[in-house]
Amino acid sequence: MPRILDQRILLLVISFSATVQSTKVLSEWKKCGDPECEKAMSRVQATTDYSGPDCRYLNFKTGEEIIVYSKLSRENENLWTGSKGKDFGYFPSDAVKVEEVLIGEEVEVLTKETDFLCLHGEKYTFE
Repeated sequence: MPRILDQRILLLVISFSATVQSTKVLSEWKKCGDPECEKAMSRVQATTDYSGPDCRYLNFKTGEEIIVYSKLSRENENLWTGSKGKDFGYFPSDAVKVEEVLIGEEVEVLTKETDFLCLHGEKYTFE
């Protein structure tokens, strides 16, 4: 019985470690098209295939269109957030080319913890 308990504790520790990593704040600041980050900033096209390291990232193939909603600033300036169909997540800015700018001015705002959570289906998953 003590061995089973030890294994469960180990699994709990591993699970908690994965949680901390997957909810890591990637930047304290981001740039958006409006203070609520609801306006689309630009339309871009993928110039390469991209597969992100975890569920917070947007995966895409060369040629796919992505709508950009925010860009991390100060730290990790190379990460943008956008959507492709109903998929949403972070991706490197150097994996796309801007096709159309949809806003006149960027606004810098503080990020929130919820900016760095995974979205699965219709609910947020705290991992």
